[in-house]
Amino acid sequence: MVVLTLEQLEQRLAALHQASLQLVSNLSLEKVLEQIVQLAREQANARYAALGVVDENGKLVKFIPVGLQPEQAGKIAHPPVGKGLLGLFHKEGRPIRLADISSDPRSAGFPPNHPKMKSFLGVPIISGERTLGQIYLTAKLDADEFNEKDERVIETLAAYAAVAITNASLYEKLARRSEELTQRNEDLALLNETAAALTRSLDVDEIIKETLLRIIEHLGVEAGEIFLVEEGGKDLRMALHYGDCAEAFWTRDRFRIGEGLIGVVAETGEPLVNIDPKQEVRYLRQAVVEAGFNWVTLLPIKSRNKVVGVLGVASRKQRQMDAREVQVLQAISSWAGITIENARLHRQARRLAVLEERERIGMDLHDGIIQSIYGVGLALDYARLSIHDDPEQARQKIDQSIQALNATIRDIRTYILDLRPRQFQGKDICQSLERLVEEFRINSGIQANLVAPDNGLTEFPAENAMALFHIAQEALANTAKHSRAKKADIHVWTSTDRVLLEVTDDGRGFDMREMNTTLGHGLSNMQSRARKVGGDVEISSEPGQGTTVIAWVPRQA
Repeated sequence: MVVLTLEQLEQRLAALHQASLQLVSNLSLEKVLEQIVQLAREQANARYAALGVVDENGKLVKFIPVGLQPEQAGKIAHPPVGKGLLGLFHKEGRPIRLADISSDPRSAGFPPNHPKMKSFLGVPIISGERTLGQIYLTAKLDADEFNEKDERVIETLAAYAAVAITNASLYEKLARRSEELTQRNEDLALLNETAAALTRSLDVDEIIKETLLRIIEHLGVEAGEIFLVEEGGKDLRMALHYGDCAEAFWTRDRFRIGEGLIGVVAETGEPLVNIDPKQEVRYLRQAVVEAGFNWVTLLPIKSRNKVVGVLGVASRKQRQMDAREVQVLQAISSWAGITIENARLHRQARRLAVLEERERIGMDLHDGIIQSIYGVGLALDYARLSIHDDPEQARQKIDQSIQALNATIRDIRTYILDLRPRQFQGKDICQSLERLVEEFRINSGIQANLVAPDNGLTEFPAENAMALFHIAQEALANTAKHSRAKKADIHVWTSTDRVLLEVTDDGRGFDMREMNTTLGHGLSNMQSRARKVGGDVEISSEPGQGTTVIAWVPRQA
């Protein structure tokens, strides 16, 4: 029986205390395990020591040996797998101390080239009711076998080790969670920035450029491209390439739906991730392979479950895109798809608006100015025929024709005035209305006055101001075309939550029951502009009593 002196006991306790401080303070699991097994070997004075970590099922998942030379460890056929004595700890949960390993019937023996070991001490590392692992010691140097004091020391060390391993495991979980949260925050920041950037434009070229540049920067790849589905829905055309080796990618800039990998993505609406173009015969662009690209990922660009394009990224480096990255890119491509579709719809709406406006102008010209000119032509023809027989009648017809031509010129000027919305530049609406009134006064010959706030209206949403300006323009155009007025007044004022506009004239007025016939598209245009920004328009008129147009729009967007 080995008896420790007081000095030896104090040294051992001091070493354990110092070791416990180091173990608890170290949050790196790998370093914790190495320190534990090295300290166990020193405290028990053993030639060999090892530490095994087990999972919840008792399977050995990590084994750290100390004492074996690297060349010795390299000759052993395989590390322990948790059989024999090593598998008992998970079942029994208590220390095992043996004078001779080979004499115990529970021993499973040693693999080939394993050094001979006789004495054995194994202590489980337990936290609560769960076994985290075991400390193994073999070949005690100063005695034939390990004693009870060695066992108690290693048990103490195992208790410290359990706390240290638990802390290290918790730290690793927190670190992984922190890394995941950081990555998610970065993903959300990317999505937020991309969404904000995409919503700033209704230009398709700008949208696809912004999308592609952000994805290439986020992934750190060398090249990217976007194909868009052409009208008719049967072909894909490359709309943009960015990055290295553009000439290689442009060797094939069109695909049929279903043709090649790009066509397949457009047809199925499903992404193709982590593709090796050298191994994929459907890639169909040998020049890209020859340029050294080893990795390709293709994603559909969708809008309302309809594929409007395909986004591709390529790299010379081999990499694996995980599910999180794919989800982020799918979200970006979906936003791009919706924005592209909105831009196209906006463009179509503008085309329809232009066509409707042309139709309206054509009808007005046909019913008004062209008929007036035709009437002038008839009058002049009559004057030509009667110039010899009735010169006085001929002069009257010529005078009437001159007056009619002057009236037609004023009508044409009115149409020009009606077609100049660019006068408003999104600045102070009062200044824009001043220019509008001045031009109306010059072109129409009608006296016009503007009453507006002295300090203007600069703190006013541009969209609302634009609507109010166009309403004033439409009202003045109707005054010039229909009212035969001598005077028109424009009054602008504000309330707590509204900006109001009143346009009045002293013209011939009209019967409100015939309003649509009299004003044509004018009232409809004014009401449409006001209601689009949350406002409204009211019109009042009586025959011989002039006309009043009152419009209001919100002061806030």
